[in-house]
Amino acid sequence: MQDLATKFANLTIQSDFIFKKVMSRKRICKHLLEELLQIEIADIKYLEAEKTLEPEYTSRGIRLDIIVADDKNTHYNLEMQVKNNKNPDTDTYVLPKRSRYYQALLDFDLLQKGQPYDLLPPTFIIFICVFDFFEQGNYVYTFKKCCLENRELELPDEATTMLLNTKGTHGDISKDIKSFYDYVNNHIVTTDFTKQIDDEISYLKLDTKVRREFMLMEARLLDERREGKAEGIAEGEANANIATAKRLLSMGLNVQDIAKATSLSIDQVEALKAE
Repeated sequence: MQDLATKFANLTIQSDFIFKKVMSRKRICKHLLEELLQIEIADIKYLEAEKTLEPEYTSRGIRLDIIVADDKNTHYNLEMQVKNNKNPDTDTYVLPKRSRYYQALLDFDLLQKGQPYDLLPPTFIIFICVFDFFEQGNYVYTFKKCCLENRELELPDEATTMLLNTKGTHGDISKDIKSFYDYVNNHIVTTDFTKQIDDEISYLKLDTKVRREFMLMEARLLDERREGKAEGIAEGEANANIATAKRLLSMGLNVQDIAKATSLSIDQVEALKAE
């Protein structure tokens, strides 16, 4: 528990836990969106922080950090991305397809059964990346669908994906967004906006209920990882026993001896033999 207490004390805005708590403060989240998009927002409402979207039990569930809607019914999903993860099986970065999946499930959740498609509200999927995914130095990469034959022709589906690059060096961003980037990168307070964020984090770390919530969450995640590791070891052992049984079958050993040697049941070995 002492290790968890130390971990909690050292959390920064880059932590999903702290990021969600800070962005749950309306004045901070609203100002960030206004400065980023250079618009005025009268008010925002929270749909559900870190919402899990699972349209079917066979689908891959996702956890969304912050989902808000403004007074014009535009919906925003804010995500903190610290690592530029790759799929080890395909050696490809997961962020582009992840953004596509987030958009699909967000749309699925926003449109009620039987409603016409044109009722889908405008959406912004916003990833705050502590890395430059495209390595072009932009502060912001904004994506909408356009026609390949005519780049000026845009598909008006009102879906926008933004990858914010806190390591960027050029582009048109406001002073508060630049200060937010500096705060994310180096914990530097340079404006009233980042001071508000820093004060909020300091306040959160003094809240015993927040600390208890973090510790319980971390303990639960640790248990899940341990269970997953145990399941993986058991699955690996089972696969090894199956492979051994197949080799022994190819060598002509009888089913009973193979079952004893591999801890498989006679029925399992018989099934492998039938294959």
